[in-house]
Amino acid sequence: MSHPNQQTKSANGRPALRLVDTKGLSRDDWLAARRTGIGGSDAAAAVGLNPYQSQLELWLEKTGRDAGLTKPDPQDTTEPVYWGTLLEPIVAAAYTQQTGRRVRKVNAILRHASVPFMLANLDREIVGVPDVQILECKTAGEFGARLWRDGVPEYVQLQVQHQLAVTGKQAADVAVLLCGQALTVYRIERDDALITRLIELEARFWQYVQSDTPPPADGSASADAALRCLFPLDNGQTVDFSEDRPLSAVFSDLVMLRSEIATRETLEAHLKQTIQQAMGDASRARFETGEVSFKRSKDGTGFDLKRLLAEHPEFQATYATTKAGSRRFLIHAQGETSCSKA
Repeated sequence: MSHPNQQTKSANGRPALRLVDTKGLSRDDWLAARRTGIGGSDAAAAVGLNPYQSQLELWLEKTGRDAGLTKPDPQDTTEPVYWGTLLEPIVAAAYTQQTGRRVRKVNAILRHASVPFMLANLDREIVGVPDVQILECKTAGEFGARLWRDGVPEYVQLQVQHQLAVTGKQAADVAVLLCGQALTVYRIERDDALITRLIELEARFWQYVQSDTPPPADGSASADAALRCLFPLDNGQTVDFSEDRPLSAVFSDLVMLRSEIATRETLEAHLKQTIQQAMGDASRARFETGEVSFKRSKDGTGFDLKRLLAEHPEFQATYATTKAGSRRFLIHAQGETSCSKA
């Protein structure tokens, strides 16, 4: 499975090691190999700049603690990962047709010659062209296409710079299929200053992995899911942070912030209702800086489960399912009689 002595010659003379040949490799073995380092698609998350994945979630994956995380099924046709995999060869072929540049698969996970935790799994390499060597294939649907309005998103740029660092190559093309009908090609040149900083930040993250220390949560939905995976159960005990000044300050800020949010939500509701009252029966209202709509949705149909079980109680045992519980975060501030959930 591992071939540490095989090398792929880079443009600047520093070869990248062929860590694993991926032709015929099972997905499980491929994922296992990826856990031995930081791949290109991990780079942005490793430095805290991936809009979809936090450092903490990536740490769970690299330390083998991610079994409890919800993951996309690569065979589910409703998941972007399915279409990304299916359309990758089509994007590569369209790139060749549009640019005239030939490409080929590398069929290997590559490792940086001197930074062993840096890995790369290239979509394609470009052959016979002196000014560009790597092709990264992307697809974006209606929602994802918004991230490409101003060019290559930052998290993709970091992925490509990581690949250029591992391989020693000088440039890459990013071919993105937008909404299934428009192929756009972007050129990304090697940025050695950025790569130096990227390696430093990735090394910090990899130290979290090697020391088995979770990185701090960042407030994202990904970090929330990771925390619930990492600490799914409570033990009924109370931990006393009253003498911990930094954490006590965090708690005070949280209480104050939630109070401000509640005040803002009340103000938002008041402003919204003022406009609704002024609109009356109108469907839309136009203002100097924009417009609002206030329309009735279509009538829907519901299911009276309570009545069904009352009339057919025998269904309860036959069709009952168990819903897993989850930990609730409730705030009890001094002087308050009620609790609030976060």
